Amino acid sequence: MRVVAKIGTSSITDQLGVIDAAVIDAMCDQLARLRAAGHEVILVSSGAVSAGVAALGLAARPNDVITLQAISAAGQSRLMEHYNRSLGSRGVVAAQVLLVPHDFVDRRQYLHARQTLVRLMELGCVPIVNENDAIASDEIRYGDNDRIAALVAHNVAADLLVLLTDTPGLYTADPRTDPSAQLLETVAADDPLLSVAATASGSNRGSGGMASKLSAARMASWSGVRAVIAKASRPDVLVDAVAGVSVGTTFQPSSRNLPARKLWIGFATNVEGAVVVDDGARRALVERGTSLLPAGVTDVLGDFAEGDVVDVRDSGGVNIARGIAWCDAAVLREVRGKRTTDLPPNVAHEAIHRDDLLLLI
Repeated sequence: MRVVAKIGTSSITDQLGVIDAAVIDAMCDQLARLRAAGHEVILVSSGAVSAGVAALGLAARPNDVITLQAISAAGQSRLMEHYNRSLGSRGVVAAQVLLVPHDFVDRRQYLHARQTLVRLMELGCVPIVNENDAIASDEIRYGDNDRIAALVAHNVAADLLVLLTDTPGLYTADPRTDPSAQLLETVAADDPLLSVAATASGSNRGSGGMASKLSAARMASWSGVRAVIAKASRPDVLVDAVAGVSVGTTFQPSSRNLPARKLWIGFATNVEGAVVVDDGARRALVERGTSLLPAGVTDVLGDFAEGDVVDVRDSGGVNIARGIAWCDAAVLREVRGKRTTDLPPNVAHEAIHRDDLLLLI
C-alpha cells in the first residue's frame, strides 16, 4: 500500500514550540514498521516555523511573513535532524523534500515531483515533505500542510491519506463546548464533506485546524484516495489506519478523480473575489460543464485581477464553483450580461474557461 501521512505542528512540539523527540520517535517507529511490512510511506511534517521560534529564543511566534519565512529556515534543519536520527536508528533513510504549490500547477514540475518521490520510495527511503516556506512567495499567508499532503497523495496515486492531529477525528459539533458531540466514524463520498462547522487552528503553533483537514479530506476523496483524520497521540495510529482499523474519521474515496490543477484551484489558493451568475448560466455550468461566459454574469464582487481565483455564486448566494478569472473585475463589470458577439475585441470570450473551473456541488 502507498500511504501519505501528515502530522501537524501542535502534535510534534510542546507549548514553547520545542520539538518533542518522543513524538518523533513514536512516529518514526511506525514508519519503519510499515516500510518493513512492504508499504511505501511519505510523511508530510509541519513544525519548521515553530521549531525556528524555539531555536532563536523568540518569546512568541511572529506575525509578519518575512520573519516567518526566515525563521523557518532555522527550524527546518532542526526538524530534519530529529527525523534523520530517529529513522536512521531504525535502519531507514529519511529524505527531505520541500515543495510549493507551483509544483502541483505546472505540469512539468508536477511530473518531476512525482518521479522524485516515487524513486525515493523505490530506494527504500521515507520522504519527509514540507512546504518550502523559506523561499516561497505566499505559502505561509494562505496555506498549510494538510492541503499539501492531499496534493502529494494525488500526485503519487496514494491508497491512503492519514491526517494526524490533536483530536480523535471529526465530530458533529465542537466537543470542547458541546458535551453531546459525537465522533463521525465514516463519511461517504457523496456526503457534503464540509457541512459540519469547523474552527480554524486550535493551536497558536500551527496554521491548520479542522477546517483545513476537512478541505484536505475532500481533496483526497475527489482524487479517489481514502482519507482518515485521527489523533496523533493514539498508540500505533498510523499502523492501525493502514491495517484498516477504525482510528478516527474515515472519508471514503469518490469516483470523481479530479486533476491536480483543479484541486489546486478549488482548495489551495487565495480567493480574491466572486462573480454572481443567473439561473441559465448555473444550469450550463452544473449540467453541461460549460465555460462561464460574460453573458451569464449578473454581478462582480471584489477587485480581482486577471488570473486570480474567484468564487462563482448563484442568485441565492450559494458558491457553486471556483475558477481562474480570464479578465479583471473592472472589465468584467463593464461587459457582464453582454453576448459574445457584443464583446469588445480585446476582451476574452470566457469569464472563466471550463478548464480553469471546479464545480463545488
